[in-house]
Amino acid sequence: MIKLLIADNHPITRKGLEVLFSATPDIKIVGSLDNGEAILEFLKKNQVDIVLTEADLPKLNGLTLLRYLKNDFPDVKTVILSAQPEEVYAINAIKAGANGYINKSENVITISEAINKVNDGGIYLSNDLTQQLAFGTRVNKGGTFYKKLSTREAEVLKLLTIGKKNKEISKELDINEKTVSTYKARLMRKLKVTNLVDLVNQAKLSKEIS
Repeated sequence: MIKLLIADNHPITRKGLEVLFSATPDIKIVGSLDNGEAILEFLKKNQVDIVLTEADLPKLNGLTLLRYLKNDFPDVKTVILSAQPEEVYAINAIKAGANGYINKSENVITISEAINKVNDGGIYLSNDLTQQLAFGTRVNKGGTFYKKLSTREAEVLKLLTIGKKNKEISKELDINEKTVSTYKARLMRKLKVTNLVDLVNQAKLSKEIS
């Protein structure tokens, strides 16, 4: 029996997942949470095999959460279930410690297959992205840009695009503000912009063309 913890900040999504897995005999939901910090607290007190979580959670964003999970709970596997484009975030999620990445547009059979594959020790990505990685091909400019980012750069960019300030980013990622500024400067060079507004707008544009 796979002990599954689900996390999403949308109650309807959590309820839908609960209904889905209630009819799956080999998967048992052991918890349903709405923020990243709650996941870490839950894992301290409960046995969990796999965490199925949204990437954009309150209190701890997905990539930062993955870093904590990898360090503090290495035996727990993690699958990201997100509306964010796989082409943009999946690679960095795997680098950060995720065992799978599923887009929310996928059907329920695919989600169950992903959970079972990860539980058996595999990595789950869509067939399209798997083929792209295998043959070294890319389907869009946005994906090419994001693949060049380090995991930490992707974390900083993600927080900047949702309006976080340097001080807030430094606290969430546990780095000093000067380091945040350094990452921001690197991102500006890579995106060929000279100010924060253009950086955020260009990042959003890269996501839209994915």
